[in-house]
Amino acid sequence: MRARLVGLAAVRDAAANREVVRAALAEARGAGARLVVLPEYAAAFDPRGVGRDLAEPLDGPFTAALAEAGAGMTVLAGTVLPGGAEPGGDGRGVNTVVAVRDGTVVGSYAKVHLYDAFGRRESDRLVPGPADAAPLVVDVDGLGVGVLTCYDLRFPESARRVVDAGADVLAVPAAWASGPGKADQWLTLLRARAIENVAYVLGVAMRGPGVTGDLVVVDPAGVVVARSARGVLDAELDRAVVTEARRINPSLENRRYRVVPW
Repeated sequence: MRARLVGLAAVRDAAANREVVRAALAEARGAGARLVVLPEYAAAFDPRGVGRDLAEPLDGPFTAALAEAGAGMTVLAGTVLPGGAEPGGDGRGVNTVVAVRDGTVVGSYAKVHLYDAFGRRESDRLVPGPADAAPLVVDVDGLGVGVLTCYDLRFPESARRVVDAGADVLAVPAAWASGPGKADQWLTLLRARAIENVAYVLGVAMRGPGVTGDLVVVDPAGVVVARSARGVLDAELDRAVVTEARRINPSLENRRYRVVPW
């Protein structure tokens, strides 16, 4: 299965981002991609913080653009939904990755771990997703592709729960905040999640001001098989590689603890 990672540099202008996404998806289709992963906040991004002011509904123009331009592929992309608008709500948004296949929304994941770290407070603008929600795992050509988002990467139990739900591949859309050591931590954590879950990991970091991290593909043995500081990275993912890696390293079978949400 051919996967394409697209590290676009999204801005606050949602209409401009949609045009970039349309072009990127057209190029991906031409390259034979079956899975395309865009970053967290691909719909609209502000490095100073993203909240409900940049949100749009799940059936809004961003998802419509994914559905139209991504026909024939499975697309994972980050957006923000206008959560918290119900009576008694506080008006914050919901950081969400939407999954679109062949023009239809097939699932979404609301980020559980908000980035309240390194001097940032994502929870001032966003509501966390429910920890007990079913993981988002979509089948692409016989490979289960599960979703984490950015800060989730620092919580190994999140990755393990997605793998328990059938993921052979962990897709990690991110807008990884820059800072001392942060690019190295991004790469280290991607490799760690691959090794401990014996799974492919796709790290898809946003480009532009305030963020860091390469596009990275890690195989189930923890080897970085593809990496780029540019905006696009392609990789071939093989179900047989996962099967053989898990035969040689049966750590998922040998474990003695379950992961359950609080």
